[in-house]
Amino acid sequence: MEVVVKSRNGKVTQRQHEYIEEKLAKLERYIDQIAKVTIEVAEEQRRNEGNVHRVQVTLLGEHGMMLRAEECAPDLNAAVDGVENALKRQIKRYKDKYWRRGKTRRQSGEIIDVPSEFALNGANSLDDDDSDIPRLVRAKEIYTKPTFSDEAVEQMELLGHAFFMFRDADSEQICVVYRRRDGNYGMLVPAEGEKS
Repeated sequence: MEVVVKSRNGKVTQRQHEYIEEKLAKLERYIDQIAKVTIEVAEEQRRNEGNVHRVQVTLLGEHGMMLRAEECAPDLNAAVDGVENALKRQIKRYKDKYWRRGKTRRQSGEIIDVPSEFALNGANSLDDDDSDIPRLVRAKEIYTKPTFSDEAVEQMELLGHAFFMFRDADSEQICVVYRRRDGNYGMLVPAEGEKS
């Protein structure tokens, strides 16, 4: 299992790094398909909570399995413990869905690396007077693999997100599935040509 620890601001000490690795290595007891673990650590100042540590962990595994959890706490170790517990719950859900039911998985190919050069031009050039206006503060690079829409919905639910972007296995187009207010799901599919 490859472990990558990234710090958004500040430095992760050797002791903290060892604690993070020790806690997340225990996840291999629950599932042995983990190929890579990426941990993002950030220290943030929040109005109501004060200074908090945010820990986001992404597990990548065989057959396109991807689990992600994020926790915030005043103490870094408490945030790591919270992420570990959240990932244990997600792994249990994943195993219940795929192994205990005997459901076969469709394999449409390998993960495709999508090159992207995000430039946040002008993101830092806003005047102080415009601080109430929402702005783009983070660009995220994602990897897609050909996936069927029902698998994309399951992946979205495993991650706990309201939407999920994927490459459709039938059409090879980038699509988005999302949760509707009525509890059902919708899918955004790109159209050819221009709308008249």
